[in-house]
Amino acid sequence: MLTSLKKQPADRIIGLSALYNADPRQEKIDLGVGVYKDAHGNTPIMRSIKKAESHLWKTESTKTYTSMTGDSGFHNAMADLVLADSVDRDRLSFCATPGGTGAIHHVLELVKLTESNPKIWFSDPTWGNHLTIAKHLKMAVGKYSYFNNETRAVDFEAMVSDLSKISNGDIVVLHGCCHNPTGANLNNEQWNIIADLLLEKDAIPFIDIAYQGFGEGIEEDAFGTRLLASKFPEMFIAASCSKNFGIYRERCGIVITVSKNPDISSITQGNLSYVNRQNFSFPPDHGARL
Repeated sequence: MLTSLKKQPADRIIGLSALYNADPRQEKIDLGVGVYKDAHGNTPIMRSIKKAESHLWKTESTKTYTSMTGDSGFHNAMADLVLADSVDRDRLSFCATPGGTGAIHHVLELVKLTESNPKIWFSDPTWGNHLTIAKHLKMAVGKYSYFNNETRAVDFEAMVSDLSKISNGDIVVLHGCCHNPTGANLNNEQWNIIADLLLEKDAIPFIDIAYQGFGEGIEEDAFGTRLLASKFPEMFIAASCSKNFGIYRERCGIVITVSKNPDISSITQGNLSYVNRQNFSFPPDHGARL
């Protein structure tokens, strides 16, 4: 059976890191994987994380499973961090995942369960895994303009023009802050224009927020996400703590969904639990660290 497998294309980012490691020159900089490193090439652990891990080591009393979708304390902490009071909590559903990548995959699997077959729109360019995950799940993909290579800024006019052509029910993936790979972000006025446009098109926003706090600040970087959550009846969020907490290898991610009302939120929660069960059963214990 395995002899019928075809060789898959190499991941460009991982491939770039391999080239970096193989390069014998001392004067080199790795611009591949998005991991913080100090001047010596090390990725240090934050003092706050060390303190939390020490507390966990001293106080943890069980290694039993968490709930199917993770620790409720983690859910609430992430809702505070990402959404604050922008939306009623009883409209939210949660699912802890292995990193932001796992959260993105889970959201798209949840979308497939709806059997609505929407097109998933990504910025051009976007993080490479966005497209490969959607392709792996055999989902229809569209691209909207985002970055102007000449001005080195958001090509907002082209972005609005492209998003004006999407269909009702389509899903638009937006980077919450620190757009990957360009670093070019929407300002608050532009976020408001995009929100109104997507509402007019009856589209569903899907926020990928992986760098909250690395742009303008913790609160400032959440502006777009909170704005959309306050306006839309439905919304998807994939959030990661790998970068802003520096816990890359812990794979600390979460899905947060916004539903029209608490009844639908409850059904959504059950479906998130179902998706987790099919993929890896119980999620990692993120709650103990946050």
